[in-house]
Amino acid sequence: MKVWVAVLFAQLAWTQPLVAAEPISADAGRLVVVLDSMHVEQHWPAGKHVNWETGVPDGKPERTEGRHTHCSAFVASVAKLLHVYILRPPDHGQILLANAQYDWLGAEGMAHGWSSLPDGEQAQLHANRGDLVVAAYRNHHDDKPGHIAIVRPSTKSRHALADEGPQIIQAGSVNYTSTSLEQGFAGHPAAWSGHQVRYYAHAIDWQHAEGAR
Repeated sequence: MKVWVAVLFAQLAWTQPLVAAEPISADAGRLVVVLDSMHVEQHWPAGKHVNWETGVPDGKPERTEGRHTHCSAFVASVAKLLHVYILRPPDHGQILLANAQYDWLGAEGMAHGWSSLPDGEQAQLHANRGDLVVAAYRNHHDDKPGHIAIVRPSTKSRHALADEGPQIIQAGSVNYTSTSLEQGFAGHPAAWSGHQVRYYAHAIDWQHAEGAR
């Protein structure tokens, strides 16, 4: 009987509609405003050289082959706007910046206020608290691009978190104001299916960041 009751409670807990994280906080609401104000679907277009901070094409020619995307530039721009440092130009060029940010977060991120998170559920929880959270994937080939995105606040269910990962905003081959991590990282199939995405969170000092809006 005790075993049956324990199983029943476990099943009920799993089928609850809300995430295992927290509801969206007031600070997370502020973060949503900032993220949506970037208008990422109209800026940082793939295939064009852009000003990394604004995402506006600057007319400069790309000097390397490939369809250039700007996931890492977008993340760097948002972080700078929120007074959070992540590796960015001019400390590193835009080419292969996502791989470099992945490496930097693991090696130097803690010294700059970043904390490693164990999984996507914790990433969603911290985003819902109002932290700046990034999801990063490093390509196994040093000369091929990785991918990085920002986890946006969301009340998606535990089932959805398990099935498709946290909700993100990104620039990339396709720019999304809001999509699942699985969809956003689809260009790197091993990232989601192989559990190769790493998550990091940084608290936002809103007294300084309010000037960003």
